[in-house]
Amino acid sequence: MVRPLTDGDSRLVAAERGARVTVRKRIPSALPVVIRTWQDEADLLNRIWGVLHNVPRCLAKHRDVVVLSYVEGVPLSSICPNDTPVDYDLIVALAGLLADMTQVRRQHLPPLPAHWPRSSRDGGAFLRALAYAADEQIRRRNQADFGDLFAMLGIPEDALVRFAERVPTLVSRPFSLLHTDLHRDNVIVSYAGDPPLICVDWELASFGDPLHDLATHLVRMRYPDHQWPEVVEAWRKVMGERRGKAVNGLDRDLRHYVAFERAQSVYPDVMRAAKSLGDSFDQRDLDAATRAVRRALLAAEEPLRLRSVPSEAAVERILLRWHESRGVRSSRERKLSQIVWQRDQRVPVRGDFPLWAVNRALLEEGAASVERVFKGTAHQNTVVNVAGVDFPVVVRRKVRTAHTRERRFLSEHAVLGAIETSGARVRAPRVLALGTSGLGELFTIHSYEGPADGFGPPQHPAQGLSPDEADDLVDQLGELTRVNCGGLDPLTRAAFFPWLRGELVRLVRGLPKATMELAQELGLPDDVRLGRILDRHTLSGRSPVLLHGDLNPWNLVRRPDRGGLTLIDWEMAMVGDPLYDLVRHMHLTPTRPEIRDRMFRRWERRLPVDCTRDWQADWPVYRWIETVRSAYIDLDRLVTRVSLDAPNVKRAVQSYAMTLAEATAALGLPGKSMANPYLARALPHGGQPGASAVRFPADV
Repeated sequence: MVRPLTDGDSRLVAAERGARVTVRKRIPSALPVVIRTWQDEADLLNRIWGVLHNVPRCLAKHRDVVVLSYVEGVPLSSICPNDTPVDYDLIVALAGLLADMTQVRRQHLPPLPAHWPRSSRDGGAFLRALAYAADEQIRRRNQADFGDLFAMLGIPEDALVRFAERVPTLVSRPFSLLHTDLHRDNVIVSYAGDPPLICVDWELASFGDPLHDLATHLVRMRYPDHQWPEVVEAWRKVMGERRGKAVNGLDRDLRHYVAFERAQSVYPDVMRAAKSLGDSFDQRDLDAATRAVRRALLAAEEPLRLRSVPSEAAVERILLRWHESRGVRSSRERKLSQIVWQRDQRVPVRGDFPLWAVNRALLEEGAASVERVFKGTAHQNTVVNVAGVDFPVVVRRKVRTAHTRERRFLSEHAVLGAIETSGARVRAPRVLALGTSGLGELFTIHSYEGPADGFGPPQHPAQGLSPDEADDLVDQLGELTRVNCGGLDPLTRAAFFPWLRGELVRLVRGLPKATMELAQELGLPDDVRLGRILDRHTLSGRSPVLLHGDLNPWNLVRRPDRGGLTLIDWEMAMVGDPLYDLVRHMHLTPTRPEIRDRMFRRWERRLPVDCTRDWQADWPVYRWIETVRSAYIDLDRLVTRVSLDAPNVKRAVQSYAMTLAEATAALGLPGKSMANPYLARALPHGGQPGASAVRFPADV
């Protein structure tokens, strides 16, 4: 954890009052799933801090609590998520971190374990020592709890010992200090830029063949496959310049260390997956664990020479048998009589979905396979078929880890109910039930708007709308003007833009400190300055109507059997300017200029004149404000790592560098000269080019 020092603290650790420090404490109950060469991280840091300048300083240690200097910056993972490409200059800088460790000599380090190789150049002996250490510290220490699971999965007890016996003679390379866990979470991109990159979490540091550090870095950094050769060549160049003999035999020997990393990883990966099921679990949990276990087995199949890897169905049965032997039961064994829930009377009981159907839907939810579970930014949606109901339904629950920065103003069930009763020709889900489960979780049940049989995911226009779909969406926006909003929002906002502008300023004011620190380093203004810039704009008044509020491609479902697009996920619905809904859709969805013009022309014809006046002058302002909003929201998602697996979020953050450039240009702010050049290089640069950047008047 991170905390500021008090007066008493600062005297103890010889640091200024109020300075932030990192307090680390090892969790005694944590599974032993790693190899440790040294047990005392603080002792290691004290020894190497004077030699390396890119490590935190140990300020104090008491028993198992360590106080470290705090590094002002952000983890690389916060601005460059796993599996995304890494800028080449940043790859070279990371290779430089590994090469820097050759500056640390053997005499600077704590004593090595008795079983360590006597020669400081014998890579074969070092790799064998690693294999024996993994067997001793990981496999044997967990044998009592997980040995039978390893056996059922086909992993022999002596798999690591046999791996060690097969290690060939390796080319001689001089040993050096190794980090062995240099991945995106353990690299801090500093704000000050001196040094620009800092390695943290040295608990797994070791002394040995530098190829081992390269191998663990390649695997754990989660580089895209196409970048592996680029990383290896960058390491060869940088390491060759620092310590030429360290690159001897690189092409021949690296594969052996990569094989070891994948071989030893099967044990922690299997154990974590098994433990993730907890004391009770449902089919989704079981599916996720099954896939994780099989993935680990496939990676270890060749290096451990496993006879065969069980199929997914076989792995699932093994996990079930193993958990059942410990008295754990899956939710598939629940009975209908065990389903407990409380009805929310704001949604009336429907003739086409009576109360007994709710019970059955909740029962089927617990047994649904992972292919029928779709996770968005705020909800987990499980598609089920209910016996006696002739259409599929979706059970929606809030994602517990979701942090929605943008406020919700209307109840989704009320919005959908108003649309249904209005007779407006808007294709939207029907609300079938609303309630609270026995665990106190809110849920809703909607009609499923994907394939009619309920099998397979819904299809979305992720690459943009066709001309017919563009026409259909505009027509439905026109139909929304027929929905009576009085009962939904008594505070109907005629002055919509000032309210929207204020909401964006409020959102920025409420962002976490870590997000705002990075935002200002990247050149985005704080809430006060942002408010001054936005206050300079006024828009014409248009009649308020019901808005969807979030027409991104994944909230549009292709249903040719129903005549066009269905609009789902009305959580962000609001009452306001109809122009905003259309422009926000164009911001969130790849829209070719000819499709944009087609939609505007049709929208102007189909909506009443009091809903469209002065739209030509006003629409660029809405586009600007949405670009600015995205710059803050997407940065917060990168920093907090919330909802990064949702498809709309994934696409947005993959082109964050472009979003940032457009936003600062829209605000009329100059590009900021950063103290750390790698801060901007770490931002994701992928994705499709967006619209040309536009500018607000400069902030003076």
